[in-house]
Amino acid sequence: MQRWRGVGSAPGGWGRSVVTIGVFDGVHRGHQATIGHTVKRAAELGVSSVVVTFDPHPSEVVRPGSHPAVLTGPERKAELIEALGVDVLCVIPFTSEFSRLSPETFVHDVLVEHLHAALVVVGENFRFGHRASGDVPLLQALGKTFGFGVEPAPLVNDDGTVFSSTYIRSQIDAGEVGSAAAALGRPHRLDGIVVRGDQRGRELGFPTANLAVSTPHAAVPADGIYAGWLTEHGHRRPAAISVGTNPTFAGVDRRIEAFVLDFEGDLYGERISLEFVHRLRGMIKYDSLDPLVAQIQADVDETRRILTV
Repeated sequence: MQRWRGVGSAPGGWGRSVVTIGVFDGVHRGHQATIGHTVKRAAELGVSSVVVTFDPHPSEVVRPGSHPAVLTGPERKAELIEALGVDVLCVIPFTSEFSRLSPETFVHDVLVEHLHAALVVVGENFRFGHRASGDVPLLQALGKTFGFGVEPAPLVNDDGTVFSSTYIRSQIDAGEVGSAAAALGRPHRLDGIVVRGDQRGRELGFPTANLAVSTPHAAVPADGIYAGWLTEHGHRRPAAISVGTNPTFAGVDRRIEAFVLDFEGDLYGERISLEFVHRLRGMIKYDSLDPLVAQIQADVDETRRILTV
């Protein structure tokens, strides 16, 4: 998959293409359906498939400080899009100037002049241009003017619940990682580097890997204990994951720690990912260490049962 920074990166002599446009945070099942249709139609037409997305998130530019929690950082998003068979990922720098483009200018400058769109595939709720004033009917009208087709992609839902990035963020924020995984098509994941903590887990007999998340504004699940997976250098291992402030020890900083089952080794400084499969319980403050240790052991046993390892 080619990766372009801005539509100006399109090579000279670039031919026609089938284009889809969106933020695509999470690359969830709805996104997968839209992108998959784009790839399919490009193959049928014998042209390239192009995914257009934006960096930073448009909300951060239009309403500074309102950046929504991020489901997938730029590199992870690119990996997921590439896995869908896309030919080109074009990331447009979203600036204040770009946000003021009229729908007509956006279509001419991006879709027509640079990407030579033969067909545009977008969700049926797609909005574009200054103040999101453009919609699918306007895009279809502009397509007739400029010579490209438009195919709206229906929203993907399950029992009436439409899969959207906003819905998934709400589920993660509530600790409902199972519902989030159903909409994503995979467990929610956080990536980062293992850093040193207070060493309390080691003292209790359950040494943990403390994750420093690499993506700013990452969507972190609600405080609690989760069954999940830790992946490091391609090795995927079951883990009991704690998110919170360690109230038993009067903690203040919110941390993400993972106890890896049946593992002996040092992960400090390693790049890892954590996948959240199931929420075991909320965060509890204990008056002494014995009940805490007993609960941790119960969490580990439940993690093993859930992950069937």
